[in-house]
Amino acid sequence: MAEQSITYNRAKLWQIGGFALNNAATNLYLFTMNFIVYYLNGALGVVTIVATTLLTVMRVWDAVTDPFLGFVVDRTTTRFGKNRPFMLLGNLVMAISLFLMVFVSHNLPKFLQFAGFIVFYLLYVVGYTFQCIATKSGQSCLTNDPKQRPLFTVFDGINVTIVFSLLPILFTSVLMSKHGGFTIAYFQNVWFIIAPISLLLTCIAIFSIASKDKPENFGTGQQQKVSFKDYWDVLKNNRAIQMLVVSASTDKLALQTQGNATVGVIIYGIICGNYALNAALNAYTSIPTFLFLLFGAGWIATRLGQKKAMMFGTYGSLACCILIAALFYLGDPTTMAYPGFEGFSGWTFFSIAFMILWVGFKGFSGISGNIVLPMIADCTDYEVYRSGRYVPGLMGTLFSLVDKVVSSLATTVVGLMCAAIGFAETLPTPDTPLTPALKFVGVFGLCGLTIIGLIANIIAMKFYPLTGEKMKEIQAEVAAIKAKAATAE
Repeated sequence: MAEQSITYNRAKLWQIGGFALNNAATNLYLFTMNFIVYYLNGALGVVTIVATTLLTVMRVWDAVTDPFLGFVVDRTTTRFGKNRPFMLLGNLVMAISLFLMVFVSHNLPKFLQFAGFIVFYLLYVVGYTFQCIATKSGQSCLTNDPKQRPLFTVFDGINVTIVFSLLPILFTSVLMSKHGGFTIAYFQNVWFIIAPISLLLTCIAIFSIASKDKPENFGTGQQQKVSFKDYWDVLKNNRAIQMLVVSASTDKLALQTQGNATVGVIIYGIICGNYALNAALNAYTSIPTFLFLLFGAGWIATRLGQKKAMMFGTYGSLACCILIAALFYLGDPTTMAYPGFEGFSGWTFFSIAFMILWVGFKGFSGISGNIVLPMIADCTDYEVYRSGRYVPGLMGTLFSLVDKVVSSLATTVVGLMCAAIGFAETLPTPDTPLTPALKFVGVFGLCGLTIIGLIANIIAMKFYPLTGEKMKEIQAEVAAIKAKAATAE
């Protein structure tokens, strides 16, 4: 069947952009939870190694729940669709559980505080998983046009850039100054900002996918029953999801470590001597990063396929990351300063070089990282093509299962590195004196694991079968399956 004979399920541009806000809604909580170790450390008095290990265990719990919750999504079709109920439910559960963590945990009897926090965190994980599943599952029914799917990456990349550019300013410059550090009042103030904004973004996303979240847009267009044995069959035989999992999970481990709050404290607060630089850099690089995404996802992926866009981003990220690591050892990080932030007295070589390389890295990694979500939708269609099964929840959660187990190591890796150099009880702060060991931990957290992850990414993509041409063939075959099913009714 020729490509032009396919009647694609296309979405309007505003629907793609609006649905992308669902991922932004969960990213608000994801960023917030990067700092929760400081709540454990300060408000509850939990030592560093225990706090970081706990968060790793919770991340593994997050991964373990994925297949079960994905199974629920795949077997659910309501009058409000398959995805929308879980988007709203997940967001409300996250809001309630984070409220309980930062408003209730420290007010419990001393012997119950840690246990109470764990219960509230377990609840948070369930909510987070439900809403994230909907982001991945909704991709497949939103649009199946190979030229439209990458557009989700453009919108999602814009959202990610805004979230991770503005939140560091809010968290480090505004709220830390207001509350004098990571105090209980600091985390409570965060909740009153994050929870309502995330809920608003979720509601917009629900409205945007409403007309697409219908059975006729689900795979073959027919209701199907799935069982747990389908999980094993997909994991065993779907080469596309296998390679995407390897690629994205190793990247995720690296980027989670790189975005860890403690790594930021070491790099900017201790090595560079000014923690506010973290916020400054994000403010200055957001627009250039966005332009990278427009080119990488909006031009390369829509014309050459998502796999080539992934490789373009990976090679660019690797080159920038190697140069950044070298710059920290060959240059003088203490000269980094930018206009509008304390300490600026003129441009320096380090400031200019680091900004250029960081813009390049964030732009390239934004392409390779954000293109993963629509690639999961391609893997879902490949499963329809391969076996006739439409299991978007299963595909998303198989991906998340391995992805989260691997990336869950990030907090523990940072905690173990800090403990190994003498920070077993408390984490480094911006006032901690710089040592060679701290510099190594900071630079390895910023660049070392990322370089390893990107190399694994390159190897995995060599075996990923879904090229642009292959996706045209798949969509033609899926269209034929739908037509045959409709004729048989």
